[in-house]
Amino acid sequence: MAATRGEFSSRFGFIMAAAGSAVGLGNIWGFPTQAASNGGGAFLLVYLVLAFCLAYPALMAELIIGRHAHSNAVQALQLISRGPISKFIGGATGIAGLIVASFILSFYAIVSGWMMAFCINAALTFLDMGESAAWLVEFSLTRNLIFMCLFMLMTIGIISQGVQGGIERWSGRLMPMLIIMLVILVMYVLTLEGAMEGLKVYLLPDFGRVMSPSLIIAALGSAFFSLSLGVGTMLIYGSYLKDEENLPLVGGYVTLVDIGIAVMAGFLIIPAMYVAQHNGIQIFNEAGALISEDTLIFTVLPNLFNTMGTTGLLVSFAFFFLMTIAAVTSSISMLEVPVAYTIENHGAERQKAVWIIGGVITAISATIIFNFEMLFGLVIELTTRYSQPLLALLLCVFVGWIWNREGLLQELKKGNKDVESTFFWKIWPWYVRLVCPLIIGVIFVNSLWG
Repeated sequence: MAATRGEFSSRFGFIMAAAGSAVGLGNIWGFPTQAASNGGGAFLLVYLVLAFCLAYPALMAELIIGRHAHSNAVQALQLISRGPISKFIGGATGIAGLIVASFILSFYAIVSGWMMAFCINAALTFLDMGESAAWLVEFSLTRNLIFMCLFMLMTIGIISQGVQGGIERWSGRLMPMLIIMLVILVMYVLTLEGAMEGLKVYLLPDFGRVMSPSLIIAALGSAFFSLSLGVGTMLIYGSYLKDEENLPLVGGYVTLVDIGIAVMAGFLIIPAMYVAQHNGIQIFNEAGALISEDTLIFTVLPNLFNTMGTTGLLVSFAFFFLMTIAAVTSSISMLEVPVAYTIENHGAERQKAVWIIGGVITAISATIIFNFEMLFGLVIELTTRYSQPLLALLLCVFVGWIWNREGLLQELKKGNKDVESTFFWKIWPWYVRLVCPLIIGVIFVNSLWG
């Protein structure tokens, strides 16, 4: 079945695609600003611990379900169900996941369009065409619609080429480019005045804040959501894995790449914030709190780049191009979730399914743009704050409580015959059964009462 529906041709291709799905705008700007707002080094320390104690086990749950079923989330959850009730809940969870993934992509495409616009503006300004392209950095209905559509066309174009020709090929190209550009930008920013102050904030933990409940909850959320869990993206990518792959090993690689890029982004964003402050640009509000993420990315950093002359234009172009790459590698995984379901459950041809679903999501994005003040924040809150943790909780319950232990073991043995004697098998089954649901539940309750 896997061969006819497409699969990743290599371990490298899967790691780049899965890491690309996880590495998005949240890693590049969300994690660093969360760290800066929650104790810097203290947040980083707690995040690193929780990423491996929470995010990795939850990632493995999705990968194992997907690889076992070699199908979309709806069919996969129904396959491991034991009776009609759990089968119904499994199907409903899969459907909810693809709906949530679609709505996440609908607002994600808008923000990603902004990244593209700022990138092109830097290029045109460098070519002395800045005045004619000034509208690219101004918030307007026309700009938002045009660049949202351009971003969606890019995403649709990649997904329409299939697993190997689209997802794997482009992830294999874009992810190495992202890493190289990120390293170069970090090396450059660290040479600027004020960067060392930001570096100290990022790396030197205030151990008095490590046990702060608010910091721990924030780190839990960042660690969990940094791996794009809960909506079926990792499940569908796992379904394209070959049976002989060692799942705990490749899952570990994905986790390391994702967390490594998030941590590296901190070496870029936080020092850049303090470089901006050194240059007289405000990064804290009157109450002493860090300014909002969108203001930081679309106001503070562009103002910083403007103080750097011609070099600033090059850095601005590189930065927003980097952000666009991160956005694309995530968006293709989001679109693949409903596309895979439509192909496998309704017999649709890939090209047709991609364009129809992509068109529907584009229409949703346009609706949000036309009603921006009312819908933009609402859609983000409903999907990322409420829906994702609840769906992730259900996925862990399916693996830990509904799917029988022997079935799990046999699936893992396909890629490692000796897995039963490994530390992973001795810890993971009960961990995903008890600890992960409990911690995810804490995040969800906090989001309700936060």
